[in-house]
Amino acid sequence: MHREYPEVPIVAVGVVVKRGREVLLVRRLNEPSRGRWSLPGGVVELGETVREAAWREVQEECGLEVEPGDVLAVVESIVRDEAGRVRFHYVIIDLLAEYVGGELAPASDIGDARWVREEELAELDVTKKARELVREVLKQP
Repeated sequence: MHREYPEVPIVAVGVVVKRGREVLLVRRLNEPSRGRWSLPGGVVELGETVREAAWREVQEECGLEVEPGDVLAVVESIVRDEAGRVRFHYVIIDLLAEYVGGELAPASDIGDARWVREEELAELDVTKKARELVREVLKQP
């Protein structure tokens, strides 16, 4: 499967991991969104449920144990090149997850990872949808 210039849309998960009044963000090393802060996540593998994919991606990217919960949003991310061809096309299912345990240990496929409070969002280059979801989740009791 080619992620760049794919033949079909790619199904992926994003995970809003909540720990008290903080949410986990990662800095992407790969396109799209290279260098920006976003939610941990990645491509759903064949035979895997979205909740299994969410659990696996947070474990692989950050070394944390989480309990995936409800779907928060479905986001379509379509990026075209200068000629108008579809360079990236993801259908991202964003889920809420509660932090269960583990020490934050960013993997080699992300630049950094950190727990963030709502007031810290303004100082980070966070993707628009991630910023919206984090604010929505942190407003909940």
